This record gives sequence, structure tokens and C-alpha cells, in this order.
Amino acid sequence: MDAFNDRATAATLIATRRSGKARDMVAPGPDAAQLASILASAARVPDHGKLFPWRFVVVADRAAFAERLLAIYLAAKPDAGRLEQEAVTQFATQAPCLVVVIASPRPSHIPVWEQELSAGALCQNLCLAAHAHGFVANWLTGWAAYDAQVLALFGGAAPERIAGFFYIGAPAKALDERPRPDMAAITRVWPG
Repeated sequence: MDAFNDRATAATLIATRRSGKARDMVAPGPDAAQLASILASAARVPDHGKLFPWRFVVVADRAAFAERLLAIYLAAKPDAGRLEQEAVTQFATQAPCLVVVIASPRPSHIPVWEQELSAGALCQNLCLAAHAHGFVANWLTGWAAYDAQVLALFGGAAPERIAGFFYIGAPAKALDERPRPDMAAITRVWPG
């Protein structure tokens, strides 16, 4: 089955999920109730110790985010040309909805690696939940995800990290299928 967002069953939804390009997303994006439901669904992940080692930041004022992001970029790269600057602004303003996921490990006997895996599961659930609501999502990182000043914009500091920028909207055009792995090449049965 190759239909986008086939919601007949959870299995078909997962099997048909694909990312859309953030720059190609158009309105509508999720309304407040839909976004609340998407985020609540995303948070239903394995979480050893019930630490909630992650959090969401919904970027409501995209123009202000673009302005701050560009200032951070230019402080590090004052000679950036027009195209670079436009790319930074586009990163901040593309798609109808932007959610930033912050991986926020907690002091605990639970290893940080397990907490980071929980954050990764939350990110995947966010993409799946957006699709379940009839939207397309795109999980992006890039330089901004690794910049301490960008993290600080969202109230974060080390050891927290930006797990990703999640763009949610409607696809402006049909989504292309991407190559998928040969399952026989990546699956083994351990005989014991």
C-alpha cells in the first residue's frame, strides 16, 4: 500500500508514513486542539523511571524566531551572504507549525543513553501522531540543533540538547517515496 496517511489501521498508518519537505508544506497546520492531541500522543513513549526526559516548545512567533536565529547565525558568520541569510529565515518560518523537541536528561540512576532513546521515541511518535491527524511532518536538525545559543532561546542549557525541529502542515504536492532498506539485509535471527 502506498497511499499517504492511510489511517485504516495503526499498522497501515505506520507502513505508509513518510516525511514531507518542510519548505513544501502549506496550510492548514494543526489547530490548538489537534496540536495538543499530537503532543499528548507523542509523549506516550517508553520512559524508564518515568522521568519525562524531554519537553516540547511550540514556536508561536515565527518572525521573532527568524530574527533571533538570524542574529545568532550572523554573530558566528558575519560575512554570510544573502542566500545563506534567506536560508536561515526560511528554516525558521517554513510550514504552518513548528515544534522543537528538547532532550532533557534528568539526574537519575537511569542511564542518559536510555533517556535519549526515550526522547528519540518521542520524536518518532510526534511524526506518527501528526500523520494520524492527517498532516505531514518533517524532523530536521542542522546547525541550529547543535548551537548552545539556539538552545538557550528555548530555555535550555547543557546537558539538554535540541533533538529536532518538527514542521507540521499539509503537503503542497504528492510525497515521493524514498528508498527503504532490504529487510533481509538488516534482519538476522539469532539461533541461540
